[in-house]
Amino acid sequence: MSTMYAALLRGVNVSGRRRVPMPELREVLGELGHEDVATYLQSGNAVFSSASGDENSLAAELEQAIEARFGFPVDCLVRSAGYLAAVAGACPFPAAELEARQLHVTYFDKPVDAARFAALDAEAFRPEEFRLGERALYLYAPDGLGRSKLAVALGRPALTRGLVATSRNWNTVVKLVEMTRD
Repeated sequence: MSTMYAALLRGVNVSGRRRVPMPELREVLGELGHEDVATYLQSGNAVFSSASGDENSLAAELEQAIEARFGFPVDCLVRSAGYLAAVAGACPFPAAELEARQLHVTYFDKPVDAARFAALDAEAFRPEEFRLGERALYLYAPDGLGRSKLAVALGRPALTRGLVATSRNWNTVVKLVEMTRD
């Protein structure tokens, strides 16, 4: 029995660096034996089906294949359709009332404890806000991610040390849920 997954590649195709063309990413996934392969946008979002149920093994396999194909390492997170739907459904902000550019989800490779962010003075960044979810962080940035001072603070090495993290705007979050529905 196959499960649908999304592969979230971190930091590819940004400013012409670390180029991973989406047709070639689809080829890599197919060569790994995955089916129902599709990509979304140029920013490293792919969906596929696999009989394997281990997200971490799937991610490690994909990272190795990408480095062999393109000659540079790329951190990858692989998440099941069920997880993606649960993250979207648990959004603590009124997603339906917000513009997609105002809401982002950062996916982490492992659970993140609130204590990691305890030293951050969240009140100083209002009206921007963040909330933690299951291996995810929700960010509400009313003026968009590009102008978000909170996003910069949340991305500081002291807060992200030891984590693999990659962010997606709400449109992408919703689209990946749609694309991975069984």
